[in-house]
Amino acid sequence: MAGESALIENEQRRDIRNRWLLSLPALLIILLAAVGPLLIVLVYSFLTPGPYGDVVWKFSTDGWFGVLMERDIFDDTLTFADANMTIFIRSVKLSLITTVATLVFGFPTAYFIATRPAGSRELWLFLVTIPFWTNLLIRTFAVMQVIRNEGVINTLGMKFGLIDTPIQMLFTDGAILIGMIYVYLPLMVLPLYASMEKIDFRLVEAGYDLYATPFKVLTNVIIPLVKPGMIAGSILVFIPSLGAYVTPSVLGGGKNMMIGNLIELQFGQGRNWPLGSSLSIALMLIVMVALLAYVRNASSGGRAHG
Repeated sequence: MAGESALIENEQRRDIRNRWLLSLPALLIILLAAVGPLLIVLVYSFLTPGPYGDVVWKFSTDGWFGVLMERDIFDDTLTFADANMTIFIRSVKLSLITTVATLVFGFPTAYFIATRPAGSRELWLFLVTIPFWTNLLIRTFAVMQVIRNEGVINTLGMKFGLIDTPIQMLFTDGAILIGMIYVYLPLMVLPLYASMEKIDFRLVEAGYDLYATPFKVLTNVIIPLVKPGMIAGSILVFIPSLGAYVTPSVLGGGKNMMIGNLIELQFGQGRNWPLGSSLSIALMLIVMVALLAYVRNASSGGRAHG
């Protein structure tokens, strides 16, 4: 018996070792392509900016200091970095609104697809995923052609006498919001559909048989069942929208920047790589803390109802 037990234990160790060897290429890619650049950015955030970009290998905390404070170039007085905070607040606000809006539009879309006959669902999913076939920049320019002063909305409004002069929609927060909702809506629909497809709709029918109103069925039956999809979709939308660069740059026109544009500005025209690195790490930390708090609350809520 002892020999047989030792043999089984050796086989288990060999199996674990083989699995690690098979996973080694993927782990190396993750280490080199994700962790490596992140460590470089972290190191840069504690260095001194070079005169023409790049960094000077001299330890400094000015990059992290510049996230919240700024120094006057004439008398070296310290003031609060209002511009950075304004951009941070705008980014978080637009990202939250984008997440809520995609949830509002994506929920009925996913429900519609999930309640179609099994043979036609693939067609509707195909239509939802078509925008992914096109480059993000091209999709953003397509939105611009719709909302610009000479675009589709203003042209039709003036043609039918609804407006006398074009409505300025481009280069505003509203334009950025429209663009991000359009870009990230499929990322909300797909997780919601994956959850709704698993619903036993006999539970919905049972709710109606018990004289529950449609609102009660929605809040007490459907939403609890698709909560995992709502959480996954919200994460998939909030994280990329918070760090969005292309859409705010094109539709915001450089006036309505978000965090991604501010970081790019520091690495480009600002030539302050440590500050750009500090802003990048700060953004990552904000997202990490928000996700940990969200997942913790969601898991505790699940245990409370379990």
